Amino acid sequence: MKGIILAGGAGTRLHPITLAISKQLLPVGDKPMIYYPLSVLMLAGVRDILIITTPAELPKFRQLLGDGSRLGINLSYAPQERPNGIADAFVIGADHIDGDAAGLVLGDNIFHGNSFSDVLEKESRNVSGCVLFGYPVQDPERYGVGETDEYGRLVSLEEKPAKPRSNRAITGLYFYDRTVVDIVKSIRPSQRGELEITDVNRAYLEQGRARLVDLGRGFAWLDTGTPEALLQAGQYVRTLEERQGVRIACLEEVALRMGFIDAEQCHRLGAEMANSGYGRYVMSIAGEWAQSPLPLPVPR
Repeated sequence: MKGIILAGGAGTRLHPITLAISKQLLPVGDKPMIYYPLSVLMLAGVRDILIITTPAELPKFRQLLGDGSRLGINLSYAPQERPNGIADAFVIGADHIDGDAAGLVLGDNIFHGNSFSDVLEKESRNVSGCVLFGYPVQDPERYGVGETDEYGRLVSLEEKPAKPRSNRAITGLYFYDRTVVDIVKSIRPSQRGELEITDVNRAYLEQGRARLVDLGRGFAWLDTGTPEALLQAGQYVRTLEERQGVRIACLEEVALRMGFIDAEQCHRLGAEMANSGYGRYVMSIAGEWAQSPLPLPVPR
């Protein structure tokens, strides 16, 4: 599976904060927002990832993350000249996908939960059709919404419905099989001139090849698109990290536990940031790993 992170847009709901910097480079806890979606793809075992952002912001992402080799992955970059919709990521990333299955995650989405890595590993293996991830919300009219029957099968998809048929919002994480690029090429722009991801998902649904994975109790899904949501996400992350003594979306730790790098490489990466609490945490994880007779569990 190839991975794509869509980190474009102007972040207008966060103005004036985002007048000078990309939303996905803002801090959530002690790390940039982009770390969170990147960790999701890494936990799914994806090592070849395309980051799509605006032409102006692309050099900043490249400066932050490089080519990914330090983490044992391959990162490439592509510009999105203007916001043409989420599904436009598959037009821009068609050569990157190159006939493989694809995992797309939105750059402002944060996921966390017990055994989330197990869910990702299971659902990313041998994708047939499309796999969507639903999350219960109190205001489903603000989201794309998935409806299931009594057997849990996906039966309908609606975009910001006035009268939602369910409370299951479609999150910003999507897995597709190798036909996704062809399907995107077959849909037409919406009235607002964008390629809508809901139209892509609905095409799979009409073919009987769409599934909805329910991220219910025990999971958290945070959309950081407003100042209030950004603050809440930071508070959530810091509270968990301080109480549990672990860090969410620590890329070096994820790379180590997924086998992308070894303990020596991990320690070296931490040492480069030794003046920060983040760097010292990376070094401590590398030390624990090197001393453990058995592999430590993958972060959830």
